[in-house]
Amino acid sequence: MVVDISHLNKHYSSQHVLRDVSFSVSAGEAVGLLGPNGAGKSTLMKILIGIAAADKNKQGEAECKIIRPERIGYLPEQNPLYQEMYVREFLLFIARWNKSEKEVEAVIDRVGLRQEVNKRIRTLSKGYKQRVGLAQALLGKPELLILDEPTTGLDPNQLEDIRSVIREARQECPVILSTHILQEVREMCTRVIILDKGVIRADKPIEEIDDISQLFYDSTHE
Repeated sequence: MVVDISHLNKHYSSQHVLRDVSFSVSAGEAVGLLGPNGAGKSTLMKILIGIAAADKNKQGEAECKIIRPERIGYLPEQNPLYQEMYVREFLLFIARWNKSEKEVEAVIDRVGLRQEVNKRIRTLSKGYKQRVGLAQALLGKPELLILDEPTTGLDPNQLEDIRSVIREARQECPVILSTHILQEVREMCTRVIILDKGVIRADKPIEEIDDISQLFYDSTHE
């Protein structure tokens, strides 16, 4: 088991953002995390990568159990790139933080950036900027890959390229993919978790779902 979460809760003031969330992710899985705006997806991902904390009891002790790997690759929705840096320069800069400089050239080829390595990031298209963000997430041989809306705004050709990279990545480590595009989950994921109002409403293997749109509707409309 790569990820195991039991009875996770999260409040922001009086707002109960996540309610008794429990799930696990195993090697080889690509889990599509679906839900309407405000469902708690972003908060869940922040807790998974360790930049937000789950609720604690009055004694300051964790109320939930969270098992996660140390090495996590993360691509947030707002891709945080240094726009004035060159592509290779940026990836080498990121690689120095996790001592993965030797991986940079292989990752450049893996995500299809070889023709762009000597360009400033600000000159790249949306699709190539996403590739740069995905490349930095893959550096350091992550044990878990978390992607937040990785295909938003891409044209059809760019979509298929990014899908291929993600499908390949899940062979090496499990992937959690947050998106509002139902077709992306169908194309890239092995399993679907639907979150609504902080509660997991559905958790099913993709092959058991006949109509993902109907499942989403049934899970998020009371």
